[in-house]
Amino acid sequence: MTTIVDVARAAGVSTATVSRVLNNHPQVDPRLAAAVLQAVKDLGYRPSRVARSLRTRRNRVWALIISDIRTGPFFGAVVRGVEDVAYEAGYSLFLCNTDEDPSKEASYIELAIAENVGGVILTPSGPRTDLSPLVDSGIPVVLADRTLPAQQADSVLVDNVSGAYEAVSHLLAGGYKHVACITGPLTTTTGYQRHVGYCKALEEAGMAPDDSLVRVADFRELGGQLAMQELLDQVERPDAVFVTNHLMTLGVLQAIAQAKLAIPADIAVVSFDDMSWAPLLQPPLTAVAQPAYDLGVESARLLLSRLEGYTGAARMVTLSPSLHVRGSSTPKRPVSARRR
Repeated sequence: MTTIVDVARAAGVSTATVSRVLNNHPQVDPRLAAAVLQAVKDLGYRPSRVARSLRTRRNRVWALIISDIRTGPFFGAVVRGVEDVAYEAGYSLFLCNTDEDPSKEASYIELAIAENVGGVILTPSGPRTDLSPLVDSGIPVVLADRTLPAQQADSVLVDNVSGAYEAVSHLLAGGYKHVACITGPLTTTTGYQRHVGYCKALEEAGMAPDDSLVRVADFRELGGQLAMQELLDQVERPDAVFVTNHLMTLGVLQAIAQAKLAIPADIAVVSFDDMSWAPLLQPPLTAVAQPAYDLGVESARLLLSRLEGYTGAARMVTLSPSLHVRGSSTPKRPVSARRR
């Protein structure tokens, strides 16, 4: 097994210099640092995590606490982004799923403290998520995908307002007049902000938001299905629907199929979340794509910077989504006749 002594010998420096380089000490000659890093690469050296944790009194492990693993590909990509950065920096992860349950979330926070983790990346279950136990324990935390009412920590978000605004504006520009919205809990930043984007698009088109066209569900498939059924049972049913995550969209598609309606002839559909299966549907599904992998990467980078000594104010990184237009939202009128 390669040791720090081997690295020092190959680089022609002392073991103390190797240690400073590996711990990102600022006062190291760049030429010596380069020699050490080259020796580390050539020898395949990996620092002892046990030894490091003894020196730093903090484990080389991060806790990644997410709100609902059933969201599947989205959080899968987030986890991969976090892991890639963590592994490269010599950290491992353990993954916790809260099921949007505040008590379960609190127990995982307690576990992270008990395990003396190096840091935590957390998707809050709601506005009452309490970060004070982590703060009091000196464990840095980054919020991913959602934030909290009082900015208590670094956070990485997707611009939910602009993504929803673009999606609904696309429907309105296509001639749809009664655009419904099925959103998640308004107590979450994702549910609230996507609803704000929906309202913003209507208002800029000179249309007042209509509460009868809005349903608040639970970001899950059955919730989306029941919400869509309610909308379709109305005397004046919507001619388009904007759904704020892919699980609820699956439920919406089931409800539309059960009602024997055609997409987009009877009702257009746009989803917030672009899944790998979206282009395979008939018609293909128009969707807002989120940079989930990048969200994980940026969250990990913020956490890593705290572990490397950054002590400044809380930072917020906002990533931009993109609308992928497909057949489920074909305009009712020619593009040249769209509103101005």
